[in-house]
Amino acid sequence: MRTALVYHEDMTAPRLLWEDPECAIERPERLTSALGLLRQRGLEQRCLRVAAREASEAELGLVHSPEYVALLRGTQALGTEELQALSGQFDAVYFHPSTFHSARLAAGAGLQLVDAVLTGAVRNGLALVRPPGHHSQRAAANGFCVFNNVAIAARHAQQTHGLRRILIVDWDIHHGQGIQYTFEDDPSVLYFSWHRYEHGRFWPYLPESDASAVGQGPGRGFTVNLPWNQVGMGNADYLAAFLHVLLPLAFEFDPELVLVSAGFDSAIGDPEGQMQATPECFAHLTQLLQALAGGRVCAMLEGGYNLESLSESVCMTVQALLGDPAPPLSGPMVPHRSALESIQSVRAAQAPHWTSLQQQDSAPVLSPSTRSPERPSPLLSEGPGSQAAAAPSALLDGLHLRPMPPVCTAVALTSLDAAPVLPPDIPHQEGPAPEEETQSWASLHEALATDETTSALGKLLYLLDRILDGKVSSGITAAPASAAAATLDVAVRRSLSRGAQRLLCVAVGQLDRPSHLADHGTTLWLSIRGKEAAALSMFHVSMPLPGTAGGFLNFLLALVLPLAYSFWPDLVLLALGPDHGLRAPQAALLASLLRVPAGCRVLALVDEGSTPQLVGILAQVLHGEAPPGLGPLGMASPEDTRALVRLRGQLEPQWKLLQVAAPA
Repeated sequence: MRTALVYHEDMTAPRLLWEDPECAIERPERLTSALGLLRQRGLEQRCLRVAAREASEAELGLVHSPEYVALLRGTQALGTEELQALSGQFDAVYFHPSTFHSARLAAGAGLQLVDAVLTGAVRNGLALVRPPGHHSQRAAANGFCVFNNVAIAARHAQQTHGLRRILIVDWDIHHGQGIQYTFEDDPSVLYFSWHRYEHGRFWPYLPESDASAVGQGPGRGFTVNLPWNQVGMGNADYLAAFLHVLLPLAFEFDPELVLVSAGFDSAIGDPEGQMQATPECFAHLTQLLQALAGGRVCAMLEGGYNLESLSESVCMTVQALLGDPAPPLSGPMVPHRSALESIQSVRAAQAPHWTSLQQQDSAPVLSPSTRSPERPSPLLSEGPGSQAAAAPSALLDGLHLRPMPPVCTAVALTSLDAAPVLPPDIPHQEGPAPEEETQSWASLHEALATDETTSALGKLLYLLDRILDGKVSSGITAAPASAAAATLDVAVRRSLSRGAQRLLCVAVGQLDRPSHLADHGTTLWLSIRGKEAAALSMFHVSMPLPGTAGGFLNFLLALVLPLAYSFWPDLVLLALGPDHGLRAPQAALLASLLRVPAGCRVLALVDEGSTPQLVGILAQVLHGEAPPGLGPLGMASPEDTRALVRLRGQLEPQWKLLQVAAPA
């Protein structure tokens, strides 16, 4: 299925007609610049282009009062002085004769996008709109916002499509108080917002923007505010917020639809945000969200006032929606202390309402005496905010766009009991590696001496080489159970000999780490279903397979993904060995999330005895489809929780992205 891009050129019409420095940054070029770069990169052409329609007044009434809608309708006939006088009655707003039409188009674009996604016409999409919406309230324009586009779309999804669980992710740098007010007593909408707050000293200066505001009545726990109390937050801080706050709650909530208030004033170079997150970060955030709600993600533009940073961030978001690999993130994966303090406070505020947080927050807080020295980095040495006002050009010029290989996903399988059901565009890579080369690698292990094991090895080597050559993005291959460990060892050796700089091996089941691997940083080995939880070194971690889906998810979000993002692999080898014990949805989620930090370069090695269902689901998620739901999560066992806490305590000194609290 395709990605929708919803837009209408009439939304460029409203512009400021008088002098007002505060409002001057919300200008038509925000749309034309972003759309121009989408066209230049060939991204618009790859999307299903949809012309926005006007929302009806009845649809606007899902969120706004009839009197407010009538007031806005009347602006079409006002002169400049009257428009200026009316604008002055609201906070940081300007009206133009075309505002009512444009704002109806912005709201209608969100409705069209939701309809297209929920009817299956497209998989996901972006509504490129202005004016923005997340500050507007039932009877008040606010902060450049006229109609609350995302809130209207959510109400429409509830009433027209019967949805019962909607997640709204607001990554704009300002708190979307209009969305919060709309849904603060509604447990069917989980609203997450991070925003520049500075202990209440940043606009909109509201106490209800703090972490302690968690919703009202039956909606308690369904409003999640993560306040940034310093400027200069970067990629590591945004990832930490997702991994340790948003995603645990989102998976527990299990939404049917994800709406994104996609404001890019939270990106580097923006005069409002003064943050350091680079545009490619939004590709990673988008891809992580696609693991939820069957991949039904609808993003709608909110803020963003540095045209260069805004346009690059929009392109990164669209590329992620299209399924392109996310470029590696710049900077060390070390969250700022202020970010950790905010994460700690929001987890504490939300823990009474969410089982997933109750099972994790016994993790130890490292004291200064037990912390290892920080790795040198400009952000750490200069402190938050030191580069916040810098122009983004240097970092934007350094974006490394990883091209999409000609083949997204391929399989190279020997005989299975039955053929897996694969997406129609996943080819079988039948060409084996040269026989002499295959025999040379097979000679390393007695377990590879048979014709059957050598044939399977040849298929693996051929597919692995195509991934390393950039001709295939990801793949699946199989090995007999008796040769699984030996085949994985050859895959590791082959990858390193071909120049892989950082190889992440996730070995599930009875697969021991090869003895020849040294702890020099080229290979990170994660063993799942080990005999015990142990960090044998910072590059060799063993963890048991949790007994519940909830425990598995805790390990995945609180341990596996932070390690993967800190390590930044060139390639992930995901091996499901004998007796791996993963259900198909668990294996699919593991593969789906690992492909994000790996730039989609994942080779899955499965046991030949695996079911066709498992192979088919792995092929689908490696191809970019959303993983199936885990089903009822269940609480993690006390043993699994203690194991997770122990591992994080052992590894936090080396891998800072594991931290969920500021060091004491």
